[in-house]
Amino acid sequence: MAEKETLVVASKVKNYIKEAGDLKCSAKVIDALSDKIREICDEAIEKAKKEKRKTVQERDI
Repeated sequence: MAEKETLVVASKVKNYIKEAGDLKCSAKVIDALSDKIREICDEAIEKAKKEKRKTVQERDI
């Protein structure tokens, strides 16, 4: 399987975790977040399609 594209800004996530919890962030966290975002987007896409819309809206999330 081809490598999946990262969907989050790693530096922003790492900075947030550092500032909010004074912790470091592994690279695998970035991959896990991207996977979770893909799941959320896929569900939102299906909701929009069921309602016969061509735009994903915040209510689909």
